Amino acid sequence: MVVAHTVAFQGMEARPVEVQVHLAPGIPAFTLVGLPDKAVAESKERVRAALNAIGLALPPRRITVNLAPADLPKEGAHYDLPIALGLLAALEVAPAEEVSRCLAMGELSLDGRIGRVSGVLPAALAAAEAEMSLVCPEACGAEAALVGAAHVIAAGSLTALINHFAGRQSLPAPEPAGPGNEGPVKDLADVRGQEGARRALEVAAAGGHNMLMIGPPGAGKSMLAERLPGILPPMDAAEALEVSMIHSVAGLLRDGRAPRRRPFLDPHYGASMAAMVGGGRSAAPGQISLAHNGVLFLDELPEFARPVLESLRQPLETGETFIARANAHVRYPARFQLVAAMNPCRCGHMADPALACSRAPGCGLDYQARISGPLLDRMDVQIELPGVSPADLSAAPKGEPSAPVASRVARARARQKARFEERGLKLRTNAELSGELLEEIAAPDGPGRELLDRAAERLRLTGRGYHRVMRLARTIADLDGAERVGRAHVAEAAGYRRAALKR
Repeated sequence: MVVAHTVAFQGMEARPVEVQVHLAPGIPAFTLVGLPDKAVAESKERVRAALNAIGLALPPRRITVNLAPADLPKEGAHYDLPIALGLLAALEVAPAEEVSRCLAMGELSLDGRIGRVSGVLPAALAAAEAEMSLVCPEACGAEAALVGAAHVIAAGSLTALINHFAGRQSLPAPEPAGPGNEGPVKDLADVRGQEGARRALEVAAAGGHNMLMIGPPGAGKSMLAERLPGILPPMDAAEALEVSMIHSVAGLLRDGRAPRRRPFLDPHYGASMAAMVGGGRSAAPGQISLAHNGVLFLDELPEFARPVLESLRQPLETGETFIARANAHVRYPARFQLVAAMNPCRCGHMADPALACSRAPGCGLDYQARISGPLLDRMDVQIELPGVSPADLSAAPKGEPSAPVASRVARARARQKARFEERGLKLRTNAELSGELLEEIAAPDGPGRELLDRAAERLRLTGRGYHRVMRLARTIADLDGAERVGRAHVAEAAGYRRAALKR
């Protein structure tokens, strides 16, 4: 028996899998066992054709390939290459000892080429932890090279891989491709007027706070949200690796380029539950996980299905999502900043009697009731955007560009980072503060506490809402460079928590 190694994916976790190849006398057969799915079961035909293409034929013996552990589901075409390597070692074409020290993954073409697969980055991390070499497709070499501790063998074909093991050819070590070229971002200077909304966007960016914008069509809600990435600081190396891991599992990390700009996803309101939170046949990551460390923008918020919106409540609190299956529970990180926009009613003109439909204001009440109280309670910043007339738009001066706003946001984030590092915390933004730590870091001074208590009573804030006002006030104080949260900071934060929806 010869053993090769690969991995099975459960979420972002790469579970080790032994590919045990056994050749025995008997009626010629090729049996693949170990709970394979359809794509894995078809591997034996791709492997047989690929070996024939390079001039090798399977012997007339009984071949059994076991993917152990047998109770772990195996999905995907990346098992082709480790199965082929195990057979090559069993046929003494490749050195068995060398094969046993490698973790392999790749899809085989019928002519022997090794094709791109998903999940190479977490597989490279698993190989580095196990002190093994990673054998992967040449197209995925730059992605695997992002893990500097892993020894990577990136081959374009079975022939090149065999020659490498035999010493007749040396495959060069792949180099990381560097950060991706993500193109220009939209500038806040394009937004004229809406100074209150611009300030709210800056506060939300500085502390990673969730934001809800309500206003008539054309007020600039989507325009503001699309310019949020331009004022957010770039991801550090640890954040970029987390995002790259998720994109690798989802098959979205092309050319091996790690992103530096924070993700910005804006799914259509027809998105299903599986598309939003993850799931499907292979429990793939959803939009909330692909937006990890970035922004999830939900335009036309009430048009999303109610179960889809309610499914966001738990990830907004915990920063992760769980996908339950009969034989496994898959976890994905989902620490995203939610930015939502909506019209006040279906026609969008409830506040303008000249344009409102005949059902106003009743249609607005029904429309806004689609957003549940618990979800609304998780929106730190709630603002109403007035409509802007063409005359006001042409007369308004050009807005402040993104660059100075981004500088203020970066300074506020740096203050938060330094504060957390002093206490040995792994938090990144004020939006993650909770419990006793919140009282220690974000407690306002005497006048501020008095105003906060009065605002909580008048606005009928829940305990969660009360704490979110404290977090928001701490962020506003960081933007001002203040060590202590004061009355003015609490007043602005409470203004953003004013119930914008007409209940």
